[in-house]
Amino acid sequence: MNFYFNILNPLTVWAMMAQLQQGVPDEKEKTTALKDLLSRIDLDELMKKDEPPLEFPDTLEGFEYSFNEKGQLRHVKTGEPFVFNYREDLHRWNQKRYEALGEIITKHVYRLLEDECHLKKVTLPVDATENEPKSFIFMSEDALTNPDKLLVLIHGNGVVRAGQWARRLIINEDLDSGTQIPYIKKATEEGYGVIVLNPNENYIEVEKTKAQVQLSSDSSDEPAEKRERKDKIQKETKKRRDFYEKYRNPQKEKETMQMYIRDNGSPEEHTIYVWDHFISQSAAENVFFVAHSYGGLAFVELMIQREAEVKNKVTAVAFTDSVHNVWHQEAGKTIREWMRENCCNWVSSSEPLDASVESMLPDCPRVSAVIKSWPQDRQ
Repeated sequence: MNFYFNILNPLTVWAMMAQLQQGVPDEKEKTTALKDLLSRIDLDELMKKDEPPLEFPDTLEGFEYSFNEKGQLRHVKTGEPFVFNYREDLHRWNQKRYEALGEIITKHVYRLLEDECHLKKVTLPVDATENEPKSFIFMSEDALTNPDKLLVLIHGNGVVRAGQWARRLIINEDLDSGTQIPYIKKATEEGYGVIVLNPNENYIEVEKTKAQVQLSSDSSDEPAEKRERKDKIQKETKKRRDFYEKYRNPQKEKETMQMYIRDNGSPEEHTIYVWDHFISQSAAENVFFVAHSYGGLAFVELMIQREAEVKNKVTAVAFTDSVHNVWHQEAGKTIREWMRENCCNWVSSSEPLDASVESMLPDCPRVSAVIKSWPQDRQ
């Protein structure tokens, strides 16, 4: 409550509260007056009061950060690690700043995949027209021609993109901890071809036109009476916001719509698409997967949809804290048997490395990865 009292003029608040006590009104009058007070408070607007503009640099240099020789993100002047709470009591602004930095880091990792790992970017769908939404993956030059072995990397869910395990680890730890680059370099040294999937790149966002915004607000199938009540509430809300506009200019975020990428609208679709158009067409006699978190679920779905092909092509799968579930995904007996022989799930554990970890699922062995938790990119 103190936070909101600090935002509202304290004298105004106390004056309103004093009005409630004058004349010792009955409980009904008190309740009505209190509701009137609360109706004037728009919490969303209050949270934005005096918020700095949601405009951030589009380069690391603009943020005054860079990666040092150890791959650690450091401030160029102070040498300090990244600070999330850059401005106190402005969580929304700090989060937007973090997200803006994350987008820059994603592009930075893409450059490293091309410049340091010597991978090439391949556009999806393979027959995409000029104007339709597109995604991409990264591949080594020999990914489809290497006759011996191919490594396929699939990251987990969330904001991460191709080449990343966890954005949070990249920002707070280092590039080796949070990216797939060490895997890619080691695989290349060992003579593997490499394909890096990009399963979270499922759509592009475009700003809605005024006509689309109006259409979305008018296209409800609600009963007329309910719609009228909603319109009344919206008008009252607008009136309160106009009141605040008299002394401040709240920031309004743009309304956007999602345009999904053909045949790549989900991690599962993306994994199957890349299998059909690239992995299954590769010359490699042995294909290996490393699938983290939701990437493991995507691989199991691939098995369900392309069981015979996967069994014929894939030699082994390393899951890392995979969230797949053979019961919920309805994986058949033959798939579960194959997974027991060809897959292993390294999970967060305090046990010694590779120590067996009990599992309630009848699929692949679970063993310790000797860490307290695998990276989860939720911030």
